[in-house]
Amino acid sequence: MQLLGWYDRHRRKLPWRPLPGGAVDPYRVWLSEIMLQQTGVQTVGPYFEKFLARWPGVADLGRASQDDVLRMWAGLGYYSRARNLHACAVAVLRDHGGVFPDTEEGLRTLPGIGPYTASAIAAIAFGRQCMPVDGNIERVVSRLYAVEEPLPKSKPQIQALAATLLAATRAGDSAQALMDLGSTICTPKKPACALCPINDDCAARSRGDQETFPRKSPKKTGELRRGAAFVVTRGDELLVRTRAEKGLLGGMTEVPGSDWLGGHDDNAALKQAPALKGIARWHRKLGVVSHVFTHFPLELVIYTASLAARSRAPDGMRWVPIATLHDEALPNVMRKVIAHGLG
Repeated sequence: MQLLGWYDRHRRKLPWRPLPGGAVDPYRVWLSEIMLQQTGVQTVGPYFEKFLARWPGVADLGRASQDDVLRMWAGLGYYSRARNLHACAVAVLRDHGGVFPDTEEGLRTLPGIGPYTASAIAAIAFGRQCMPVDGNIERVVSRLYAVEEPLPKSKPQIQALAATLLAATRAGDSAQALMDLGSTICTPKKPACALCPINDDCAARSRGDQETFPRKSPKKTGELRRGAAFVVTRGDELLVRTRAEKGLLGGMTEVPGSDWLGGHDDNAALKQAPALKGIARWHRKLGVVSHVFTHFPLELVIYTASLAARSRAPDGMRWVPIATLHDEALPNVMRKVIAHGLG
């Protein structure tokens, strides 16, 4: 098959690196696939290496605390992935003796493993005859067959077409070949069609409109939400709290803040300020902190205050040294808030 021949000659360095004897560690495949959801390879690389150094195997990760996992994940975003990552490792250790199931069906029973991830692990680590379809493969297949129906409605059709590209004995390599083709040659803009090993079979290239695929439905933009954040210091310490386990940024560390609402009102936000003795007035910093989540953009106004030594933290909050904030599970939006508030 032309595609596999190209892959054998040009394959990239795999993040999960085959073990001695050519075997592939399912733990590395799983870890990289979870991290690469919604996040680029360049960003994921250092986190992947940090996790492997701290927790070399799934059993090691399963024995870790969720707080430690969230701290190590801080800055990578989409924090439900970190919670699911830990829950999955715990389940593999508890229910499967520290060994991943080797079928799609078995992998789907684990927390945080959906159809794509289960298919990717089954194909790449265990050689199962299945085709995981990521964004790169969607693009390659939609161009190869000129799939006119827009995403996401075309996903089942693309999945079925991608499955026809599986090699009889190299399912994992077939998937990785398509992924590599999409990331290096069949790119979203200005694809290098002349270098593509399957360009003669590409319907979109023959028509000359390959960059218009995959077709996409108009993207909906979420309503802007606003809120307030309260940056409170006590000498060289900062007042923080932990967000509820469920919901956006669940289990992460944050400074106290108001609700994030479409119809934000400064007076209403100030009523949600932490109840602290010794604050005569809140100082509002100039400007706002902006952040974009998957479903909505956010703007936060920042209020600051300083308290005397030995001031007590309200229930559910705590003082942490500013010098050790890098050890906290702070999402990027809170890192921006703190930098603005302390600046």
